Amino acid sequence: MPTQITHPLRLRLLNDYEVVVAGLRSILAPYEGRIHIVETDVGTTGERPVDLTLYDTFGLTQADGQEIDAVLADPTAGRVVVYSWNMQADLIQTALDRGCHGYLDKSMGAGVLVECLEAIVEGQVLVSDTAEFAVTAASDPVPVRGVWPGQAEGLTAREAEIVTLITRGMTNAEIAERSFITINSLKSCIRSAYRKMGVERRSQAVRWGMEHGMTPPGREKTPQPS
Repeated sequence: MPTQITHPLRLRLLNDYEVVVAGLRSILAPYEGRIHIVETDVGTTGERPVDLTLYDTFGLTQADGQEIDAVLADPTAGRVVVYSWNMQADLIQTALDRGCHGYLDKSMGAGVLVECLEAIVEGQVLVSDTAEFAVTAASDPVPVRGVWPGQAEGLTAREAEIVTLITRGMTNAEIAERSFITINSLKSCIRSAYRKMGVERRSQAVRWGMEHGMTPPGREKTPQPS
């Protein structure tokens, strides 16, 4: 049976990067009559029940089954929705098989995101139309802004994710494996990101990443050589 929506929907944001949470709060602010952000802490059990939990996988390039299970196990989480740039069918299937109610692409506009969250609360299971299997939402001309660290400097979501993994101390081989791309494609992406960041060496990139909110508390790691 469809669920009757009572506005505003109570939404929990799960992401351990403060700058990402701030960005999501910003883009959703114009829709405060429809969406009310209740909590934003990752790795903690919510103290208040919510209608939806938006699990932003920034910095993760593979579906973390254990972490998804932990989110789903929280009785206060409501319907769990993965919010990611990585729209690989196997990752989506893993999330849906474990019990998530949606898998949404970060490239969608804020208005479409709100519409999708409302539809999910009503009982639908949605996957962005950029995936192999898709549910199409209405088009929305409003771009998503400020959702990832480095966006203001021109980094794409993909570049920001890769710089985040560099900042965490991962090697190129580790990043390529986790991101499902070739080493050559990865190096091309890194070169593009470095130009926008104004850096030339990995140590400079790590410092830049730390200064721009790409290392969550307690996850600092010694930089690896290129």
